[in-house]
Amino acid sequence: MDALEKRLARLRSFNAWVQGGDADLGEESADRGARALESMPAVPIEDRVALESIVLRRTRPVLAIRNNITRLEFVDPADSEIWKARLEAARPFLDKAIRAVGRINLSGADLDWVGTGWLIADNMLVTNRHVASLFVAHDGRGFTFGMGRSGRIGADIDFLQEIDNLDALTFRLVRPLHVEDAGGPDIALFEVEVMSGDARLAAPIALAAKPRVTNNAATIGYPAYDSRIGEPELMEDIYGKVYNKKRLAPGGVTKLEELRLLHNCTTLGGNSGSAVVDLDTGEALGLHFSGRFLDTNYAVRADVVKRVLDDVRAGRRSISVASRPETAAAPLQLTVPSGRASVSMTVPLTITVSLGEPTTSAPVRRRVAPAAPLDDGAIDGEEAPAADYRDREGYDSAFLGDGSLAVALPTLDRHADDVLDFEFEGKTETELRYDHYSVVMSRRRRMCFFSAVNIDGALSKKSKRVGWKWDPRIPKKQQIMNECYGNPPKFSRGHMTRREDPGWGETAAVAKRGNEDSMHVTNATPQMQAFNAPIWLELEDYALDHTKEDRMRVSVFTGPYFADDDPTMHGVRIPRAFWKIIAFIHDDTGKLCATGYEMDQSDSLPAADEEFVFGPLTSSHLNIAVQVPIRSIQAKSGLSFGRLAEVDPLAEAEEAIGEAARVPLASLEQIRFVR
Repeated sequence: MDALEKRLARLRSFNAWVQGGDADLGEESADRGARALESMPAVPIEDRVALESIVLRRTRPVLAIRNNITRLEFVDPADSEIWKARLEAARPFLDKAIRAVGRINLSGADLDWVGTGWLIADNMLVTNRHVASLFVAHDGRGFTFGMGRSGRIGADIDFLQEIDNLDALTFRLVRPLHVEDAGGPDIALFEVEVMSGDARLAAPIALAAKPRVTNNAATIGYPAYDSRIGEPELMEDIYGKVYNKKRLAPGGVTKLEELRLLHNCTTLGGNSGSAVVDLDTGEALGLHFSGRFLDTNYAVRADVVKRVLDDVRAGRRSISVASRPETAAAPLQLTVPSGRASVSMTVPLTITVSLGEPTTSAPVRRRVAPAAPLDDGAIDGEEAPAADYRDREGYDSAFLGDGSLAVALPTLDRHADDVLDFEFEGKTETELRYDHYSVVMSRRRRMCFFSAVNIDGALSKKSKRVGWKWDPRIPKKQQIMNECYGNPPKFSRGHMTRREDPGWGETAAVAKRGNEDSMHVTNATPQMQAFNAPIWLELEDYALDHTKEDRMRVSVFTGPYFADDDPTMHGVRIPRAFWKIIAFIHDDTGKLCATGYEMDQSDSLPAADEEFVFGPLTSSHLNIAVQVPIRSIQAKSGLSFGRLAEVDPLAEAEEAIGEAARVPLASLEQIRFVR
């Protein structure tokens, strides 16, 4: 399935879901012939994609906000009359709620803005924990503003950051009152005071006592260009290439869970901290904190936010004492003028990142916002007894065949003195064997030199994801469980051997154990959130498609490049690039074939002396997988792959050719499997 077919499938699936849950919109789309092309198979796929895009813009539009009032600017004849009517009826509620939502701006920091916030009391602002973490620190006594380029970071919120609006209504963030721990809801509270403008124009949003499922809701916030979106052209079309300004996105709340709600309003990175508003009451249903484009979004339920707010006011949850020590002994008192509704607040459970533009005079470095969730599983740090690993056979060199078809583990030419050895069952070992794959570790870097896996596609079985775990055969000090991993600005745990690759076997139990074995931290390295581009993730599957149906076997080697100038961040030296080699018996030739690939995250990393900055990623920084000669991987990695370099279709590429021997992969079909 090519890129257009995948986009069409995603659009159709999302549109069908939206219309199936909203009878009025579904009927309107049917009346306007939204499925007219379905009965005309000869229509080009480009036209089908265009039609589904129109349907999406009609059912889940994104509207501009100007002068702090709702602008129902539906200019396309195909725009929804249903939404026109709903939003017109909600105008009194919307105009009030819009005035309470602003953009959080920073001074003295690497970003000029970091997300959305809104008033839940005259002197209190609510946003997400992961937004606050970009400029708030804990000094042992309480929360305070972090250090920037020349001292403490300053923060304010501007309620008039709108398209074509040069006015400002600004409140200063006086101090952080409460930031929930990482295990709690994604929420942060700040005390605010007026800096400029008429404060009477910004009234708090009331919190709904009982959030509800409804087709009549909207988010109000500040969408930023989001480099994670797999359909950038569609994103540009929806947002009109205008970002970082206040926007209204109507949609529906589709599900209520214990602590969060799910909604399908259109959002991007930057919407973190947005208010999810009930268009029938004007109350906040939740605090948006995470989302997936053309999928679903998440918000902390308003009643959960209310509980946290009440606890903070009553002194049952800690408040900041670092900025104003004189308040430490007394519980927080917030004045709510008579006649005003009680305060609102929000609590989330996952993570989205929203960002602004760097403010330094140095060249702008765009950063990648993380997708949600951050990691491939819960971080439970479980550890089994070492004896449980007795029967792990690890990587099988004869998996593809005997003799000339055998593929041995790589050997380390330059790094032999850095290989981690360990005592196990009375022997000194260097290979950590798991079900269907093996790992060899670097003592200095505490990461694997490589992870080698055998994949039998014919016996592959899906298994439930589990949490990351320690390997008890080697010291914990030689493994990285937490230091550099976690919420932004930290890294994602990037699998070297994919989680599904060792998940195969004659029985479900065997496949399950292989899947679970992939969740050892020895098989992970620090990666930026957008590192794993689709092609990089699909290389193994594509290779399997080129093997005989009665075999469906490949062996894969993956690892990081370790360089002397790799930056140190969060106490860990971060690899800038990664390599992968896939070996299999080619379907057409019947001979052993091996291909090599690289992927680089350098342009997504800050300089070694910078703090992490997350923000819009320009197209020049997008991660692109590249097919490269295996000999070049050997030269850069210090590993030897034996005869695999000889059976590489790029083996004849001389070093003098340089970049000409590298094949950037815009599609999988560009891969060369034969000479």
